[in-house]
Amino acid sequence: MVVEREKQQVLQLPIHTIGSIVCFGNVLCSPFLLGFCAERDVAVSFLSEHGRFLAAVRGPVSGNVLLRRQQYRMADDDEATRGIAANVVSGKLANCRVVMNRTIRDHAAKVNAGALKDASEKIGKIIERIPRMTSTDEVRGLEGQAAAEYFRVFDHLIIEQKEDFIFTDRNRRPPLDEVNALLSFVYTLLAHDVRSALETVGLDPAVGFLHRDRPGRPGLALDLMEEFRPVIADRLVLSLINRRQLAKKDFTKAANGAVIMDEASRKTVLTEYQNRKQDEIQHPYIEETVPIGLLFFIQANLMARYIRGDIDGYPPFFWR
Repeated sequence: MVVEREKQQVLQLPIHTIGSIVCFGNVLCSPFLLGFCAERDVAVSFLSEHGRFLAAVRGPVSGNVLLRRQQYRMADDDEATRGIAANVVSGKLANCRVVMNRTIRDHAAKVNAGALKDASEKIGKIIERIPRMTSTDEVRGLEGQAAAEYFRVFDHLIIEQKEDFIFTDRNRRPPLDEVNALLSFVYTLLAHDVRSALETVGLDPAVGFLHRDRPGRPGLALDLMEEFRPVIADRLVLSLINRRQLAKKDFTKAANGAVIMDEASRKTVLTEYQNRKQDEIQHPYIEETVPIGLLFFIQANLMARYIRGDIDGYPPFFWR
């Protein structure tokens, strides 16, 4: 793969070293490159310069058709759907608590530890209620309650530059402040990686369990990324702010009120996201040390194993 800017070659990479390609803004790809990537199972996604998903180019659908047929059957089964959704939400909420509890542990003197502890305890009680829910809608309701608690205290997780990075609530389409602009951008990157992992193992990323089917929405990718939002995406955003790797001057406000990162700040986020994926962690289920970037494939593979009937339940990812 060769990258050119103003007819000058700036990068050349062998295709076997590339997991996927994400194009931001007005980036042109030759049909031959797209075909080459499709042959090598390298997904190519196109996003607006602000990070909004536009389209993706992929090769022929891979995987066992029987696996996808079973996925569709389970998505139509209320009990199977509830079970998977409950596990996904349990993993997400437990990881939200990890983010808050670590902040209390490491920065108790700099944050409102009381507010964070209160939110963490409330989310802990919600987790205890999840197994007693009898429908997926009830699980969704608990997830909504916990998300409200988490984002209610999210501003307390910002330790530095508090005057410039103020979070009041989660908003998107468009994001109305710097923190939400960062969250939306990193969530887009995360969704791309999770979607690619699901397709690699042969699952349909559009048919989920926690997220209802909607045309154009990758429901299963959104399901699977819930476990990673707090500990990968949110922690990255908080780190970029608290380490002063980004500043308020890196953002502008559009006429419609949307807050937008400049090109240099997007590069900073992309670089740090890729660096974070190189860090290693002990996976609690397979009990092996793996790069964070491999977690998406591992969880997609565990989902496929459960759908095939190889394991008794879907084991969500718990950050330790």
